[in-house]
Amino acid sequence: MCAMREGGTAQPDGPRPPSPTAGSLRRAELDRLLELAVRDTGVHAGAVFLLASDGQTLRLEVTAGMPAEYLAPWFGVPLSSRFPVTDAVRERRLVWLGDPEELARRYPRTAIALPYHHAVAAAPLLTGATVWGALLLFWPGAGSTRADGPSPERVRAAGRRLGRFLRDAAGTGHAVGPGPTPRTLVQPPARKRGPAQALAAADLVERLPWGSCSLDLEGRFTYVSATAAALLGASSPDDLIGTSPWQSLPGHTDPAFEDHFRATVVSRKPGYFTAMHPPDQWLAFELYPDDSGVSVRISPTGPGGDSQPAPTRTETFQGEPIRLGEVYRVLHLAAALSETVGVSDVVDLVTEEMLPAFGARTVALLAAEDGRMRVIGRSGYNPSLLEHFDGVPLTHPAPAVQVLATGVPSFYASFDELSRAYPPAPHQKGLHAWAFLPLIASGRPVGSCVFAFDRPHPFPDQQRVVFIALAGLIAQALERARLYDTSNELAKTLQAALLPDSLPDLPGLDVAARYLPSVRGVDIGGDFYDLVRVDDSTAAAVIGDVQGHNVNAAALMGRVRPAIRSHAASGATPSQALAQANRQLVAMDPGRFVSCLYAHLDLAHRRAVLATAGHPPPVLRRPDGHAEILRLPPGVLLGIDPDADYPATEIPLTPGTVLALYTDGLVETPGVDMDDAMSGLATQLARASAQPMDRLATTLIDHARQTAPRTDDIALLLIGLATTG
Repeated sequence: MCAMREGGTAQPDGPRPPSPTAGSLRRAELDRLLELAVRDTGVHAGAVFLLASDGQTLRLEVTAGMPAEYLAPWFGVPLSSRFPVTDAVRERRLVWLGDPEELARRYPRTAIALPYHHAVAAAPLLTGATVWGALLLFWPGAGSTRADGPSPERVRAAGRRLGRFLRDAAGTGHAVGPGPTPRTLVQPPARKRGPAQALAAADLVERLPWGSCSLDLEGRFTYVSATAAALLGASSPDDLIGTSPWQSLPGHTDPAFEDHFRATVVSRKPGYFTAMHPPDQWLAFELYPDDSGVSVRISPTGPGGDSQPAPTRTETFQGEPIRLGEVYRVLHLAAALSETVGVSDVVDLVTEEMLPAFGARTVALLAAEDGRMRVIGRSGYNPSLLEHFDGVPLTHPAPAVQVLATGVPSFYASFDELSRAYPPAPHQKGLHAWAFLPLIASGRPVGSCVFAFDRPHPFPDQQRVVFIALAGLIAQALERARLYDTSNELAKTLQAALLPDSLPDLPGLDVAARYLPSVRGVDIGGDFYDLVRVDDSTAAAVIGDVQGHNVNAAALMGRVRPAIRSHAASGATPSQALAQANRQLVAMDPGRFVSCLYAHLDLAHRRAVLATAGHPPPVLRRPDGHAEILRLPPGVLLGIDPDADYPATEIPLTPGTVLALYTDGLVETPGVDMDDAMSGLATQLARASAQPMDRLATTLIDHARQTAPRTDDIALLLIGLATTG
């Protein structure tokens, strides 16, 4: 029987294939555009990363020409991390790394996790001001010139095509977001062969004196000659089809085999290595890649590739080796943990990057504090479930606590196993396996880490080794981060004690101040500022910079600032105040010099008198918006010449005037002339609209942070004259 479709076309009865959903059609179009990008740019592999719903994370969606597994460390990466794709999205520009050495220099974590000869380009997927994700492309990277790779404009064009597609999909209410797991596109065969040709090709290979086999890009055998099967110790070629050499051949589980295969796939360069086949046969492997897979020639040889007889090998490998991908994943995460500074950095890395890298659904990080367990980070867990463990004593029988007491990790392949070990264990829907890891640093318990999986998980021995090693790295990073947070809090407390608690309120003045240390982890330095109220219409503004940015500089600043402040309060002129402070500093003989700028503000007569001791000149913005650098008569640094003079300069202060006092850290940029840098500050002030000084100070500090890495402390004091009153 047949059913009739409208229009008279006969259709056979029976089940019909399901109609493609709108979602599957959109993903098919995304896949097509990725394949087009790879083909059009002439590269051999590519990947699309999409922004997650939180807008703060990039997730790998699909790869072409390379297994998604190779990019496992970047299945999910926060935009704040430094990778080619995150930089491309965050900075909205093409990131080009045409030389493997440049890749290793600029992105060491990326190079560690994918240590093969290749070049990459990362392009943001943009439409206007909206970014949707990133396109990552791979090519061999034969040299450092762009002529060896794709055209940058073609890469940008491919990114724009993908961006338009994602914009249009979102515009119809069907936005394309990252799926639950990354996908790898199946590469179609480069050419089709008829049955006769296929048999002839097989006969040709079988007549050759050496073994031949073919692997797809995932590393699975697709063809094995009889000679190759015999050399590899397989009873039949059919036993190997669909398996990978490092999984199905007991004598070839050495990670070197998989490493050479990965190198060939990523670089698209031929490879060669030798390996021992038990008990004493050395084999040479030649690998020849293309876009559909890798052809392998296998021939007998001697050790190191020579023709000498191989020595007898008596030892045998016990157990399964750790998969190479797992090794590189741990190396990548170890490098990432070494870059963390505070506890929050460690928590973010564990919960945001390690979760997708290991295929877990949820992760929780707990710390031992004052005899109790505290949940300090989580991802995917129901908060109410973790409240059950937050604050429990270290004697509690829960697995997350017990592993810390015993120092031995616990792995549960199913909820039944967990409930037998700990009957009160609450069950969370969708979780079926757990790894409880103790975090122990230098023999001291630090906390525990819990990974949970959305399906039963057997935890083979080699994966347990990876998890245990990972726990040790997390523990060391967490302990180091705690020490940093403690010292950082101490430094902040000391710095706050050395600087003014607040600025005085004077009628007619709008003032704001900022201090920013130069080096993360040393939140203390020698820059200082002050505003001293002399009377109702007079004030003294001071800014200075002690040589160095460390605790010693801060200690000297703690002596210099009160001395200058006392001179200001006594009514000393700028010249007198600097001269007196200079003589005191010379008498101290601290071995350090101090730059200082002193401004006496007379609001009743609307004037200011300024003197400098080797300090960068202030910038004055007039009421009409024009800004200029005030070139003051020079005075030597404090602490050099006890008889030095500090000439003064008087300027008018009309309503609407803004006076910016700053230390050189605000403007100094490596490779930029200091005069040009100060002119840049004047330009920023001129462009800034009339606004409160507090908001203007934030704008100037943010600009300094974004333009270049800062190597010096920053102090900023803004003084605005009210336009009325």
